[in-house]
Amino acid sequence: MPLLEVRDLNVEFRTRDGIAKAVNGVNYTVDEGETLAVLGESGSGKSVTAQAVMGILDMPPGKITGGEVLFRGQDLLKLKEEERRKIRGAEMAMIFQDALSSLNPVLSVGEQIGELFVVHKGMSRKDAKAKAVELMDRVRIPAAKERVGQYPHQFSGGMRQRIMIAMALALEPALIIADEPTTALDVTVQAQVMDLLAELQRELHMGLILITHDLGVVADVADKIAVMYAGRIVEQAPVHEIYRAPAHPYTKGLLESIPRLDQKGQELYAIKGLPPNLMNIPPGCAFNPRCPMAQDVCRTDVPPLADVSETRRSACHFWKETLDAAQ
Repeated sequence: MPLLEVRDLNVEFRTRDGIAKAVNGVNYTVDEGETLAVLGESGSGKSVTAQAVMGILDMPPGKITGGEVLFRGQDLLKLKEEERRKIRGAEMAMIFQDALSSLNPVLSVGEQIGELFVVHKGMSRKDAKAKAVELMDRVRIPAAKERVGQYPHQFSGGMRQRIMIAMALALEPALIIADEPTTALDVTVQAQVMDLLAELQRELHMGLILITHDLGVVADVADKIAVMYAGRIVEQAPVHEIYRAPAHPYTKGLLESIPRLDQKGQELYAIKGLPPNLMNIPPGCAFNPRCPMAQDVCRTDVPPLADVSETRRSACHFWKETLDAAQ
């Protein structure tokens, strides 16, 4: 049994202008100790899917219109909020994109980390503070004992992200969802944060969902990749297969957009056009207006997420031609 299994998840947002279909039949699994990277441009549904899994989706305007989220075989969508809250933090945790806005500016970092132990474990404030110091040491924050009483604005961006990781790890959950954990950081700090996450994951044997739009970040840490576009998964495969030869034109475009040392001085490739308006997704394949391989069938028929191999799936009418060209 997978640690987490998302089945045919659908999420929409009801606005004054219409209904935005943010997630349209997403399926994926994560095993214990496995890293799934969810890739795609902004607005592809990555974070909304994660929020639905965690049970923190704003409802309204958001609404889960179908599907299942099975955590260790139990459908989280059928649980009452009080039951979800017991799982959130203790069994599943999330690292958010912007650490500064996610942390409370008027509470010390020690209080915020320690609160998890007070609420979930019934610890005293003194013991919770000691655990906070221990966790800050674990994520390699220098002079943790002296800094535990400081406030978020007194830490650098990289250190704040480490505090977010410490909070996520506090109760040693089985699954962590990291939503763009390195977006606001410089390249050196990005690498340090990703190395730290990978090391802690191996140590605790956690499942990890890494949400990002940067394929360069996931190459060394992910086991498998799910590529999302317009609320759907358009390709799923082990990480080495995706990088060796993509089976979807959108994945191919994302890979070609990565800066490379052997192309120094050349113009960077960019996928033409913009992602679709989720209130008006094009008929057929949502990627067809931007796809260099699009034909008439792409404008009328939605391609199913078909098996390319035992470990790989692609939602493209011309996945074989795409794969052959890449190879």
